[in-house]
Amino acid sequence: MARKRRKRWHPPGTPPGTLSSHPEADKAPVRIALFRYDADNFEERALPPDEIASLSVPESGVLWLDISGLSDPGVVRAVGEQFHFHPLGLEDVLNVPQRSKVERFEGHLLIVLREVRHPEPPEQVSLFLGDRLVVSFQERPGDSFDPVRERLRQAKGQIRAQGADFLAYALCDAVIDAFFPTLEKLGDAVEELEEKVIASPSPERFHEIRRAKQRLLEVRRAVWPARDAMNELLREESPLIRPETRPYLRDCYDHTVQLMDMVETFREFAAGLVDEYMSSVSNRMNEIMKVLTVMATIFIPLTFIAGVYGMNFDTKASPYNMPELGWRYGYPAVLLVMAAAAGGMLAYFHRKKWF
Repeated sequence: MARKRRKRWHPPGTPPGTLSSHPEADKAPVRIALFRYDADNFEERALPPDEIASLSVPESGVLWLDISGLSDPGVVRAVGEQFHFHPLGLEDVLNVPQRSKVERFEGHLLIVLREVRHPEPPEQVSLFLGDRLVVSFQERPGDSFDPVRERLRQAKGQIRAQGADFLAYALCDAVIDAFFPTLEKLGDAVEELEEKVIASPSPERFHEIRRAKQRLLEVRRAVWPARDAMNELLREESPLIRPETRPYLRDCYDHTVQLMDMVETFREFAAGLVDEYMSSVSNRMNEIMKVLTVMATIFIPLTFIAGVYGMNFDTKASPYNMPELGWRYGYPAVLLVMAAAAGGMLAYFHRKKWF
């Protein structure tokens, strides 16, 4: 199976902080959604890119810019200049895929996670956390943030009464929780594969096992660094993260640990399927060889008898005459002897449970 290699890195020698989109990003147009809220007020609207320069951090409440699509580096540059984000952080937003991590800059944090939603390919989610400000970047439209948006719209829970750090936690938690249904589907697929491998160990099944292992490896590559990132965010001594938010971050970290346990379990299961496939193929080959051996063994004495009576000797001139050659019932008698020999060998093989 051919793999598609992603070449998304900058050419060697590129200055740090260079903002350029990768070729695959041209397929996803840039869309910006603005959310501004506090405990009593809520505003949601689509934001044209030319209005970025007019934005400012609110004196109270939280401003969330939800940006999907990385095809226009100018939008990323404008957001960075407007809110004073570090150029290296902006470069990590565009230069995907990055390893999940937490970067600390002056006045803001950068949180990078990998989002995996079956059957979509993985994508990078980048979050800038500032004072009363959250800016999220995604590679393409469609994400796991809809529950967070609904909670903001309907004022469910305490999210609108909390600060920007709580919103950042809610977004991270939505990304991590999206792994669970993906892993459940992958686990079901692996279990179905086990039954198929036992029933029909064909080459197509082996390719399905390989695809399942590759998918689990993708999830592992996303979950493992996410666990480290959540642990670092939990222990980060930053004025941007309030003490009352840390218990929620701890719960988010626990979810990543649970995900790692699930991933490792399914990977071991999938690795065992390869052994089961090879064992099933070997057993099937042994059964075929056993049938062929039994058939060859049965025909060996029959061939011998047929060969004896097929010798071209003049039996009348020979002192060692074959009287049955002139016997009226000689031919059916030989056939009967051959049938009795074959039947006796079949009965013997069956009693020995060789087939």
